[in-house]
This record gives sequence, structure tokens and C-alpha cells, in this order.
Amino acid sequence: MTRPHTSLRWKIALLAAAAACAAAVVIGLLVHRSTYERSLTLGRGSALTALADIPAAPTSTPDRDTHGDPVTRRADEIPPQLVHDVRQTGGLPRTWYDDRKPDTPWMWAARFEDGRWTAVRVEMGSDKRNLDALDRHMAYAALAALALVAPLAALAAVPMTRRLRRVAVTARRITHGDLDARTGSTGTGHDETADISEAVDRMADALRRRLHDEQRFTADVAHELRTPLMGLVTAASLLPESEATDLVRDRVRVLRDLVEDLLEISRLDAGAEHAETLPVPLGSVVEDAVARARTGPATDVTVTVTGDATVETDPRRLDRILANLVTNAHRHGRPPVTVTVTGTEIVVQDRGSGFPDDLLTHGPQRFRTGAEERGTGHGLGLTIALGQARVIGAHMEFANAPEGGARVTLRLPPPTAEPPGP
Repeated sequence: MTRPHTSLRWKIALLAAAAACAAAVVIGLLVHRSTYERSLTLGRGSALTALADIPAAPTSTPDRDTHGDPVTRRADEIPPQLVHDVRQTGGLPRTWYDDRKPDTPWMWAARFEDGRWTAVRVEMGSDKRNLDALDRHMAYAALAALALVAPLAALAAVPMTRRLRRVAVTARRITHGDLDARTGSTGTGHDETADISEAVDRMADALRRRLHDEQRFTADVAHELRTPLMGLVTAASLLPESEATDLVRDRVRVLRDLVEDLLEISRLDAGAEHAETLPVPLGSVVEDAVARARTGPATDVTVTVTGDATVETDPRRLDRILANLVTNAHRHGRPPVTVTVTGTEIVVQDRGSGFPDDLLTHGPQRFRTGAEERGTGHGLGLTIALGQARVIGAHMEFANAPEGGARVTLRLPPPTAEPPGP
């Protein structure tokens, strides 16, 4: 089952948006801090200039600062922090930024000279409003950049994600047996995605070579064994009747069946098998196939047919599939074995210990019979049944029944609709 996932393209877009936001925040903080410091510097300069223009001695008229505020000459009217700073410097002029009222900040300047305090303040509200306006404009610009960067990043990631998606599709095709599938990305780039594509193509080439070598080895072994085997069959038929002769003939028969199975597998691997379909009544075909495949008492196999479906299939191959499934159920399971036909679905079930987990995960594999308690054999029956099912276009599923035992479900292609009459 495919897990839900988020497209890499949108992950890249989100990453680009996050990077743009981080850059906007850093730049905004730097600009805000620089502008704020510059405003304070200008305010200090203005306050110190205004303070320098005020004589230390009082005049006959009230002194006023540039904004119409009286010049302060009493220590209790000056901010305590500024008074402390001036006293620390021995009366030299000092400044202090008064932001106790954020909407109307002031820049104070004061000195203590000849036993008298002199202080002025410069209004900084306009600078504060200008700084707030700058912050707003930077925020608007960051949002506009974000709205532009995210779509552009998603658009720029499309070629890469398309190539990665092609690699994923190719890997899935290879997983399902299409060894000729390739990414087709050779020469499309020199980045990591191109490296992945090239690696997948090389892996597919190596896998195909190994599988072909294995198939060729299996076919060669089966063909080389067939000639001496025929000699063994002939020689065994000429032996005098005895218990030892029966044992030899039984082993020769087992060896002959193994060679025939290997030849059949080699033909299936090579794609040399082709179905010859014709319309057949499924229930009757299944009953006849099970009757020929019985390996135990007649009561050990129960056939139940529901409906009278007619399917387009190859009856010889279907007979081979059912024979292998019933034989496998008798050999590795326990009776009773049941065969149920419902529509175009055939279910073969025994009452044994069930399929091993490895078979349920990876499917039947040649020369592997699973758990030891499931009996003996060469492990080729289910492999052949699965290969023949693919030839006739059927789907086969392996599972363990909740009530116990192994269950194989064979689903044949539905019958094609007949063309409407004239």
C-alpha cells in the first residue's frame, strides 16, 4: 500500500519560504536597529546643540527650548536617571532618551554648572513614527517577496521532482517484473537526481543479467538431465518386479517430475508460454481438474460451485494450476481440503498450519517449501501455479484463513461482454 506523502516540490517551496522569512526578519532587525540608533544619535546631537545655546545664568524672561517648552533649571524636574548620569560625570552635559510614553518620546540633555541645573528636551515623536512606518513597509515588502518566492521555488522544483517521480515509477515497474524498464534520464543532468537515475538503470541491467543467467542455468540443467533421465526410466521399466524395483521406479518418477517442472519454469521465465483461450463452464472445469488431482481419499476434497459462470481461459493451464494447488494443500496441509467456486473466483483451502510468513511477504520461491512442519517437496508447485496464472491473466493471492489453514484465491478475468446483436 502506498503511504500518503507530501510532494517534494512543496517541501522545497516551504523551505524556500522559510529561508526568505528568516532573511527578511534578519534584514528587518538590522535596518530597524540601524535606523533606531541613527535617530537616537541625531536626537542627542539636537539636544546637546540646544543645551549649548542656553546660557548658564538665568535671564529676565523664561528660557524656552526649540519646541516652546520652558528650559528646566530645577533638579526635581529632570529625569532621575539623567541627574545621576550628570553627577557621575562631574556636571558635564549628558543625554537620556525618555520613552516612558511610547507615543511621545523625548530626548533630554542636561548639565550642572556653577551650582545650577540646565536641561532641555527635544521631541522625538516624528522619528518614532517614521521608524514605525519603516517597519510596516519592510513587513509589506517581506510578504510580497514571500508571495513571489514560494511559487517560484515550487516551479523551479518541478523538473527535479518530475525526474524523481520517473525514477520511482521505473523502480516500481522493475519490482513488478518489468526488467526492461529504464528511467531514460541518461544525459539529462549532472546532479544527484541524475546519479540516482543512473544507479537505478545500472541496477536494473545487473538484475536482468543475473535473472537471465539463472533462467538459462535452470533451462540448461533441465535439458541436460532429460536425456539421461529417459535412460533411467527405460532401465527401470526393465527391472524385475521387486520391492527394490518399486523404490527405484518411485525415485525415477520423482526425478522425472522435477525435471519436467524445471523445464516448465524455464519456459515460463522465458515468456515462451502463451494461453489458448476458449469459453468454458468454470464449475465443470474445476470439478474435473480436482477429480484428476486427488492425492488422498475422495472425502478429503470438497468442491462447492456457486453460479454457472462461463469464462474465457485456457482450460489446460487452469487444470495445471488447480492440480498444483490441490496437491500442495494435501502435501503441506491437513484435510479436509475445500475448493470453492464463486463467480470467476476459485478458493483452495486446507486445515493445516498455514503458509509461512516469508511466503506471505515475498510470494512463492522455487526450492523453498517454507516451514518444516508444512511437509516436504521441491517448492516448485506454487511457483508454477503462479506463473501459469500470469499466462492466463489471472490474479493469485496467498493468505492464512482466520479459522486456520492456508488459503489460495485465484481470480480469473471476467468474461468479455458479447457484442450486441443486429
